[in-house]
Amino acid sequence: MSPVTEPDLDAEYRQVREECGLIDRPDRSWIRIDGPDAAEFLQGQVTNETEELDVGSGAYAALLDRKGHLQADMRVLRLGEDSFLVDTEQATGQILFKHLTMYKIGRKVEVEQTDRALLSLVGPGSYGVTGLAPGPEHAFTEAVIAGADCLVATTVFGLDVICEPEKADAVRAQLVSDRAVPVSGAATEILRVERGLPRFGFDMTEANMPAEAGIVERAVSFTKGCYIGQEPVARLHYKGRPNRHLRGLKSQGQLVSGARVSFKEKEVGTIGTTVLSPASGRIALAILRKEAEPGSTVIVDSESGEVEAEVVELPFTGDIDA
Repeated sequence: MSPVTEPDLDAEYRQVREECGLIDRPDRSWIRIDGPDAAEFLQGQVTNETEELDVGSGAYAALLDRKGHLQADMRVLRLGEDSFLVDTEQATGQILFKHLTMYKIGRKVEVEQTDRALLSLVGPGSYGVTGLAPGPEHAFTEAVIAGADCLVATTVFGLDVICEPEKADAVRAQLVSDRAVPVSGAATEILRVERGLPRFGFDMTEANMPAEAGIVERAVSFTKGCYIGQEPVARLHYKGRPNRHLRGLKSQGQLVSGARVSFKEKEVGTIGTTVLSPASGRIALAILRKEAEPGSTVIVDSESGEVEAEVVELPFTGDIDA
């Protein structure tokens, strides 16, 4: 039996920053929405504009409860005039499916769970691997890879290749043959944290509103029609100021996910995702109360005692676009 070896994160980090890394993403749940009322129906459920999407484009959006709290986040791809493909965190897939199924009553729309394999190409070399030119985020094109019909979507990190699960092995082998180097999820998590992108269930939860999680610009349209949770989100945007904000933390000491964060002897939040970045050191994402402003020093609980951390604006590294 071969020994299990730990990934060389420094080498993987260089790969995804400078060339092209390949990561399997089994942590997604997929939903198809089809029918003459599909566009209008989805428009009334999620936070971002979906009805006006062109075929071949997509959007990042969220599902809220009536008080404006997050229930799920998702990527919406418009496959056709009456057809959409949605992917969300595996943990929220059933929540989103149940919601859409319940609210589709009386509409000419079908909602079904489906299976897809997702292979993420991460890094500037992603386009050379596929031979495809970069487009706006969430734009996608159809491509045949290793004989498999795939959707190839642009992301902030490179490209996502979406295919039928039974074709994934052949597609993966072709991408590796075309110089994509397999990397671990830990390497891509470093990029996500550096860029300040929260992940549902890790950095933002059902306790948060979009403004607190820092996703309003990416996920919320203030010009579209009504959707569940719109009123409190709009009221906070136009008339208020969030009591909490997504922040970055930097520390010389170890930062642990779930650890309590205190400022002036008052608890102001908990740590979300933590990584050791070759570029930025020990860093983390955390939704903190507004008094812990950038430039503040906070105290973080750790297994070895309390450690100091600096609160910083996101993203962490200046050479990464927001």
